[in-house]
Amino acid sequence: MSQQPTVGRIVHYTLNEADAKAINKRRADFQVFQSCFSGPSAPGQAGADGHQAHVGNHVEAGQVYPAIVVRVWESSFNSANLQVLLDGNDAYWATSKAEGDEPGTWAWPPRV
Repeated sequence: MSQQPTVGRIVHYTLNEADAKAINKRRADFQVFQSCFSGPSAPGQAGADGHQAHVGNHVEAGQVYPAIVVRVWESSFNSANLQVLLDGNDAYWATSKAEGDEPGTWAWPPRV
């Protein structure tokens, strides 16, 4: 029998195609924004951008990243919302993800 996830536990999440596309798009969008933004950049100035910079290495479907369980759905055994810790300064919110071994699912990290 599989162990039920609980809030705060660390699991491994495998990105699927849609995840990778969304993450890479956010990062590309930020690069475009940064290249054409000419407003104030100091905090607290009128008109400051206030954007979250999405900067990090390119991701691909099938890559595995650590994720923190932030919510567990009672109605769906082993379904959880995760904050996936990416190789960059941002995270990815993976919602209602099931336990499994294919892209788009999470798994318990192996003990080594």
